[in-house]
Amino acid sequence: MSKRHALHIALVLAAALGWAVVPATSAASAAPATVAPPGSMAGLGDSITRGFNACGWFADCTSRSWSTGSSTSVNSHRNRIRTQNPDLTAYNDARSGAKIADLAGQARTAVSQGVDYVTILMGANDACASSESSMTSVADFEGRFRAAMQELAAGIPQASVFVASIPDLKRLWFVGKDSSSARAAWDAFNICQSMLDAPRSTAAEDEARRDRVRQRVVDFNGVLARVCAEYTTCRYDGDAVFAYPFTLGQLSTWDYFHPSTSGQRVLAEVTYQVSQPGLPAVAAL
Repeated sequence: MSKRHALHIALVLAAALGWAVVPATSAASAAPATVAPPGSMAGLGDSITRGFNACGWFADCTSRSWSTGSSTSVNSHRNRIRTQNPDLTAYNDARSGAKIADLAGQARTAVSQGVDYVTILMGANDACASSESSMTSVADFEGRFRAAMQELAAGIPQASVFVASIPDLKRLWFVGKDSSSARAAWDAFNICQSMLDAPRSTAAEDEARRDRVRQRVVDFNGVLARVCAEYTTCRYDGDAVFAYPFTLGQLSTWDYFHPSTSGQRVLAEVTYQVSQPGLPAVAAL
């Protein structure tokens, strides 16, 4: 490993472990920060972070949220951090149905709570629209995400921010297209029609549409990575959630769209591994 590569890794870890802002111009000369878990956290996002359909019929189930949930069956970020700081306070500021336009408002709520750690999983609803033409533009997505990050940086500059990538919506289509139950749910509830309309069609126009929707998610994730990299206190998951090969069994059987309890558990595991690389590993409960 080159000295330059080693220095780059050291700087990334220092930002992740310090739970504080480290100016980019002085990070190399700063003394190593003491590793300490946060005292408070907030989960921002949409229905996934609300645990929607994870334990009830079309209802939020925040106890099973991958981020702030209290259920031992999920082993959320909250539960894992609490093994190191039992006094951790966790807020779930996400809202089912939220889009990127709602993120700045959620960020302001987190600022009012004065939290030390923020998780963000947002954007699936900006691509999962009633039609392809209804998807959020990449430019608007970037402007909205940038505004939310500015709210956090200005209001709680000491907070560590973790940004999860948007799941691969074409993977959702792939794992469910041959299930009559999944297709029936998608049709009955008009779920993510930009991707899931005509799920068994092999027509060129439908295949091209699915590819374009997937590309929009890829572009959104590129925005999340790029803007997050502008802040020393922000860590992006490196597309870990997007790349995870989830199965039909990890989706709620009520809508075949939201993560089930087992899906939330996997989401917590995949994201915690990349959000807290310097803290001690926490075994599944």
